[in-house]
Amino acid sequence: MTTMLYKRIVQAVKGLRLRSGCPKTNGIGRSHIAPEMNPSESFLEQEEEEDSKWSNLPPELLLDIIQRVEADQIDWPSRRDVIVCASVCKSWRECTMETVQTPEHSGSITFPISLMQPAPRGTPIQCFIKRDRATSTYRLYLGLTPAMSSRTSKLLLAAKRSKRATRTDFLISLSGHDFSSKSNKLVGKLKSNFLGTKFAICESQQVSSSSKKKKKLQPARVSMSKVGNISYELNIIQSRGPRRMKCAFDKIPMSAIKEGGIAPTPTKFQCPDTGSELEEPLVLRNKSPRWHEQLQCWCLNFKGRVTVASVKNFQLVASPEPYQDISDEEQDRVILQFGKMGKDFFSMDYCYPLSAYQAFAICLSSFDTKPVCE
Repeated sequence: MTTMLYKRIVQAVKGLRLRSGCPKTNGIGRSHIAPEMNPSESFLEQEEEEDSKWSNLPPELLLDIIQRVEADQIDWPSRRDVIVCASVCKSWRECTMETVQTPEHSGSITFPISLMQPAPRGTPIQCFIKRDRATSTYRLYLGLTPAMSSRTSKLLLAAKRSKRATRTDFLISLSGHDFSSKSNKLVGKLKSNFLGTKFAICESQQVSSSSKKKKKLQPARVSMSKVGNISYELNIIQSRGPRRMKCAFDKIPMSAIKEGGIAPTPTKFQCPDTGSELEEPLVLRNKSPRWHEQLQCWCLNFKGRVTVASVKNFQLVASPEPYQDISDEEQDRVILQFGKMGKDFFSMDYCYPLSAYQAFAICLSSFDTKPVCE
């Protein structure tokens, strides 16, 4: 009886989503958007009546429904049902947000804020990046490979490369097509220096307006706050070897990679940054490859996730100071790996304490031209 009631409620909730004109995703990064409508008063009254009906469910029954949906729908696109539950009404949204765990504990990416939260410990979240040379855009999808994920891949983030006179910018957005600096979908930016050897990872932050006029609603200004740095070592004498890089994150402590260590886990977007820089921030370096005599090339063990040799391929591990007491096992653990799988397709696997956004920003830096580093 309980199972039948659960199924009927879930089907009814899905019906609410379809009637409300929510976008229906079909294929990689494509959405079919329903046109805007001017509903009649009777339709509005019907919606209000339905919302009231759903919001008045007993808390115990509501919690049971959300927990079942969250447990059953683990992978995308079926996990969209969890988002549907959060969009029914305020009580459903609050219950869903309390039930769904962060990627660190669940291993799943559910809400957009999950992209700014650390990945699980030990088990990497596997993604791939698709490069579009014609439009200079890079799209990050959740999945093993384009072939295996097929049309079920979930678009996580997208970036657009913008060349300026003295630097290159990568605008990072939740949308695959909206990269406007005034858009609320813009989550951050990657900025380079003139040579393409140093990069700053920035996150968007809302700055509340100080205007005292209450009659006019003024849009909140968006500023960029630096959260990390990436640097590539110069190779002026053109010695043999891959690129050498280092990454430092101002808000993640080095102790986060230890067992029981804690990394910041934001709960909402665009919060003003009130914290100060850490005395011992997390520093990552690329893992040194070994020279293979038979193949006559530098090699790393990507465990089958990289199939094409490229100067862009890398693995990042922790680079602590001797006094920081980090074990050899923790220093050897790969936190982020990136490599070429085919023409314009690259794998990206990341672990705790990095988030999808931070890992994506690091990988984007590898696409910029670096003649003085190779």
